[in-house]
Amino acid sequence: MIIVNNVIDIEKLNLWYGDNQALIDVSMPVERNKVTALIGPSGCGKSTLLRSINRMNDLIDNCKIEGNMMFNGEDIYDSKTDVIKVRKKIGMIFQKPNPFPMSIRDNITYGPKIHGVTDRNELEKIVEDSLKGAALWEEVKDRLDKSAMTLSGGQQQRLCIARTLSVSPEVILMDEPTSALDPIATSKIEDLMIELVKKYTVVIVTHNMQQAARISDRTGFMYLGELVEFDDTEKIFEKPSMELTDRYISGRFG
Repeated sequence: MIIVNNVIDIEKLNLWYGDNQALIDVSMPVERNKVTALIGPSGCGKSTLLRSINRMNDLIDNCKIEGNMMFNGEDIYDSKTDVIKVRKKIGMIFQKPNPFPMSIRDNITYGPKIHGVTDRNELEKIVEDSLKGAALWEEVKDRLDKSAMTLSGGQQQRLCIARTLSVSPEVILMDEPTSALDPIATSKIEDLMIELVKKYTVVIVTHNMQQAARISDRTGFMYLGELVEFDDTEKIFEKPSMELTDRYISGRFG
């Protein structure tokens, strides 16, 4: 069996919202067990590309997609693809923490129950493992039946990560996951991402270039729907190939 190092391969992806083309011939790999960052100015297509990876754009009217999006060698956009399974394997963390208005425990068990897990002992193990995986267990283990809404913003975001881990994903998509958090909570999420790639693959959209430089292995710079440059993060920030990338990184953009 051939082991493919890229968990996702994107080839000549084009996406339209009605008559507006939001992505133009985007091609890039997503390497297994790495952090891939997408940077660029607002409206450049970063979040649109991220949402296309687990077909969140299906929920938007008049959205049309062309090109290839391969996940472990299988076409995500094939008509026979089970979208629910895709979203189980490719989880999503949003800009603003969005815990369910229920207990901490029920937030974690919600997904496994939907996917057929009913054994109480198994569910309890999933709760503990998921919260440990999100570096939250020690903070909440004595109040699992309390409302998730009583947690701080940073804890809520880590709970959302734990909720994603509860259904055993391979890839975790993060759309500016720290933009609503203070520096201390942001640091905890960044440390967590570095730990997560030991087991998972992470793709993050961020406006914070310092964050991308700190935590990512590979970085893509996007502008006006195009992927201008994609390379090792160190090269992107220290010696980019494209002048436009250099201007953006150095703050001479616009």
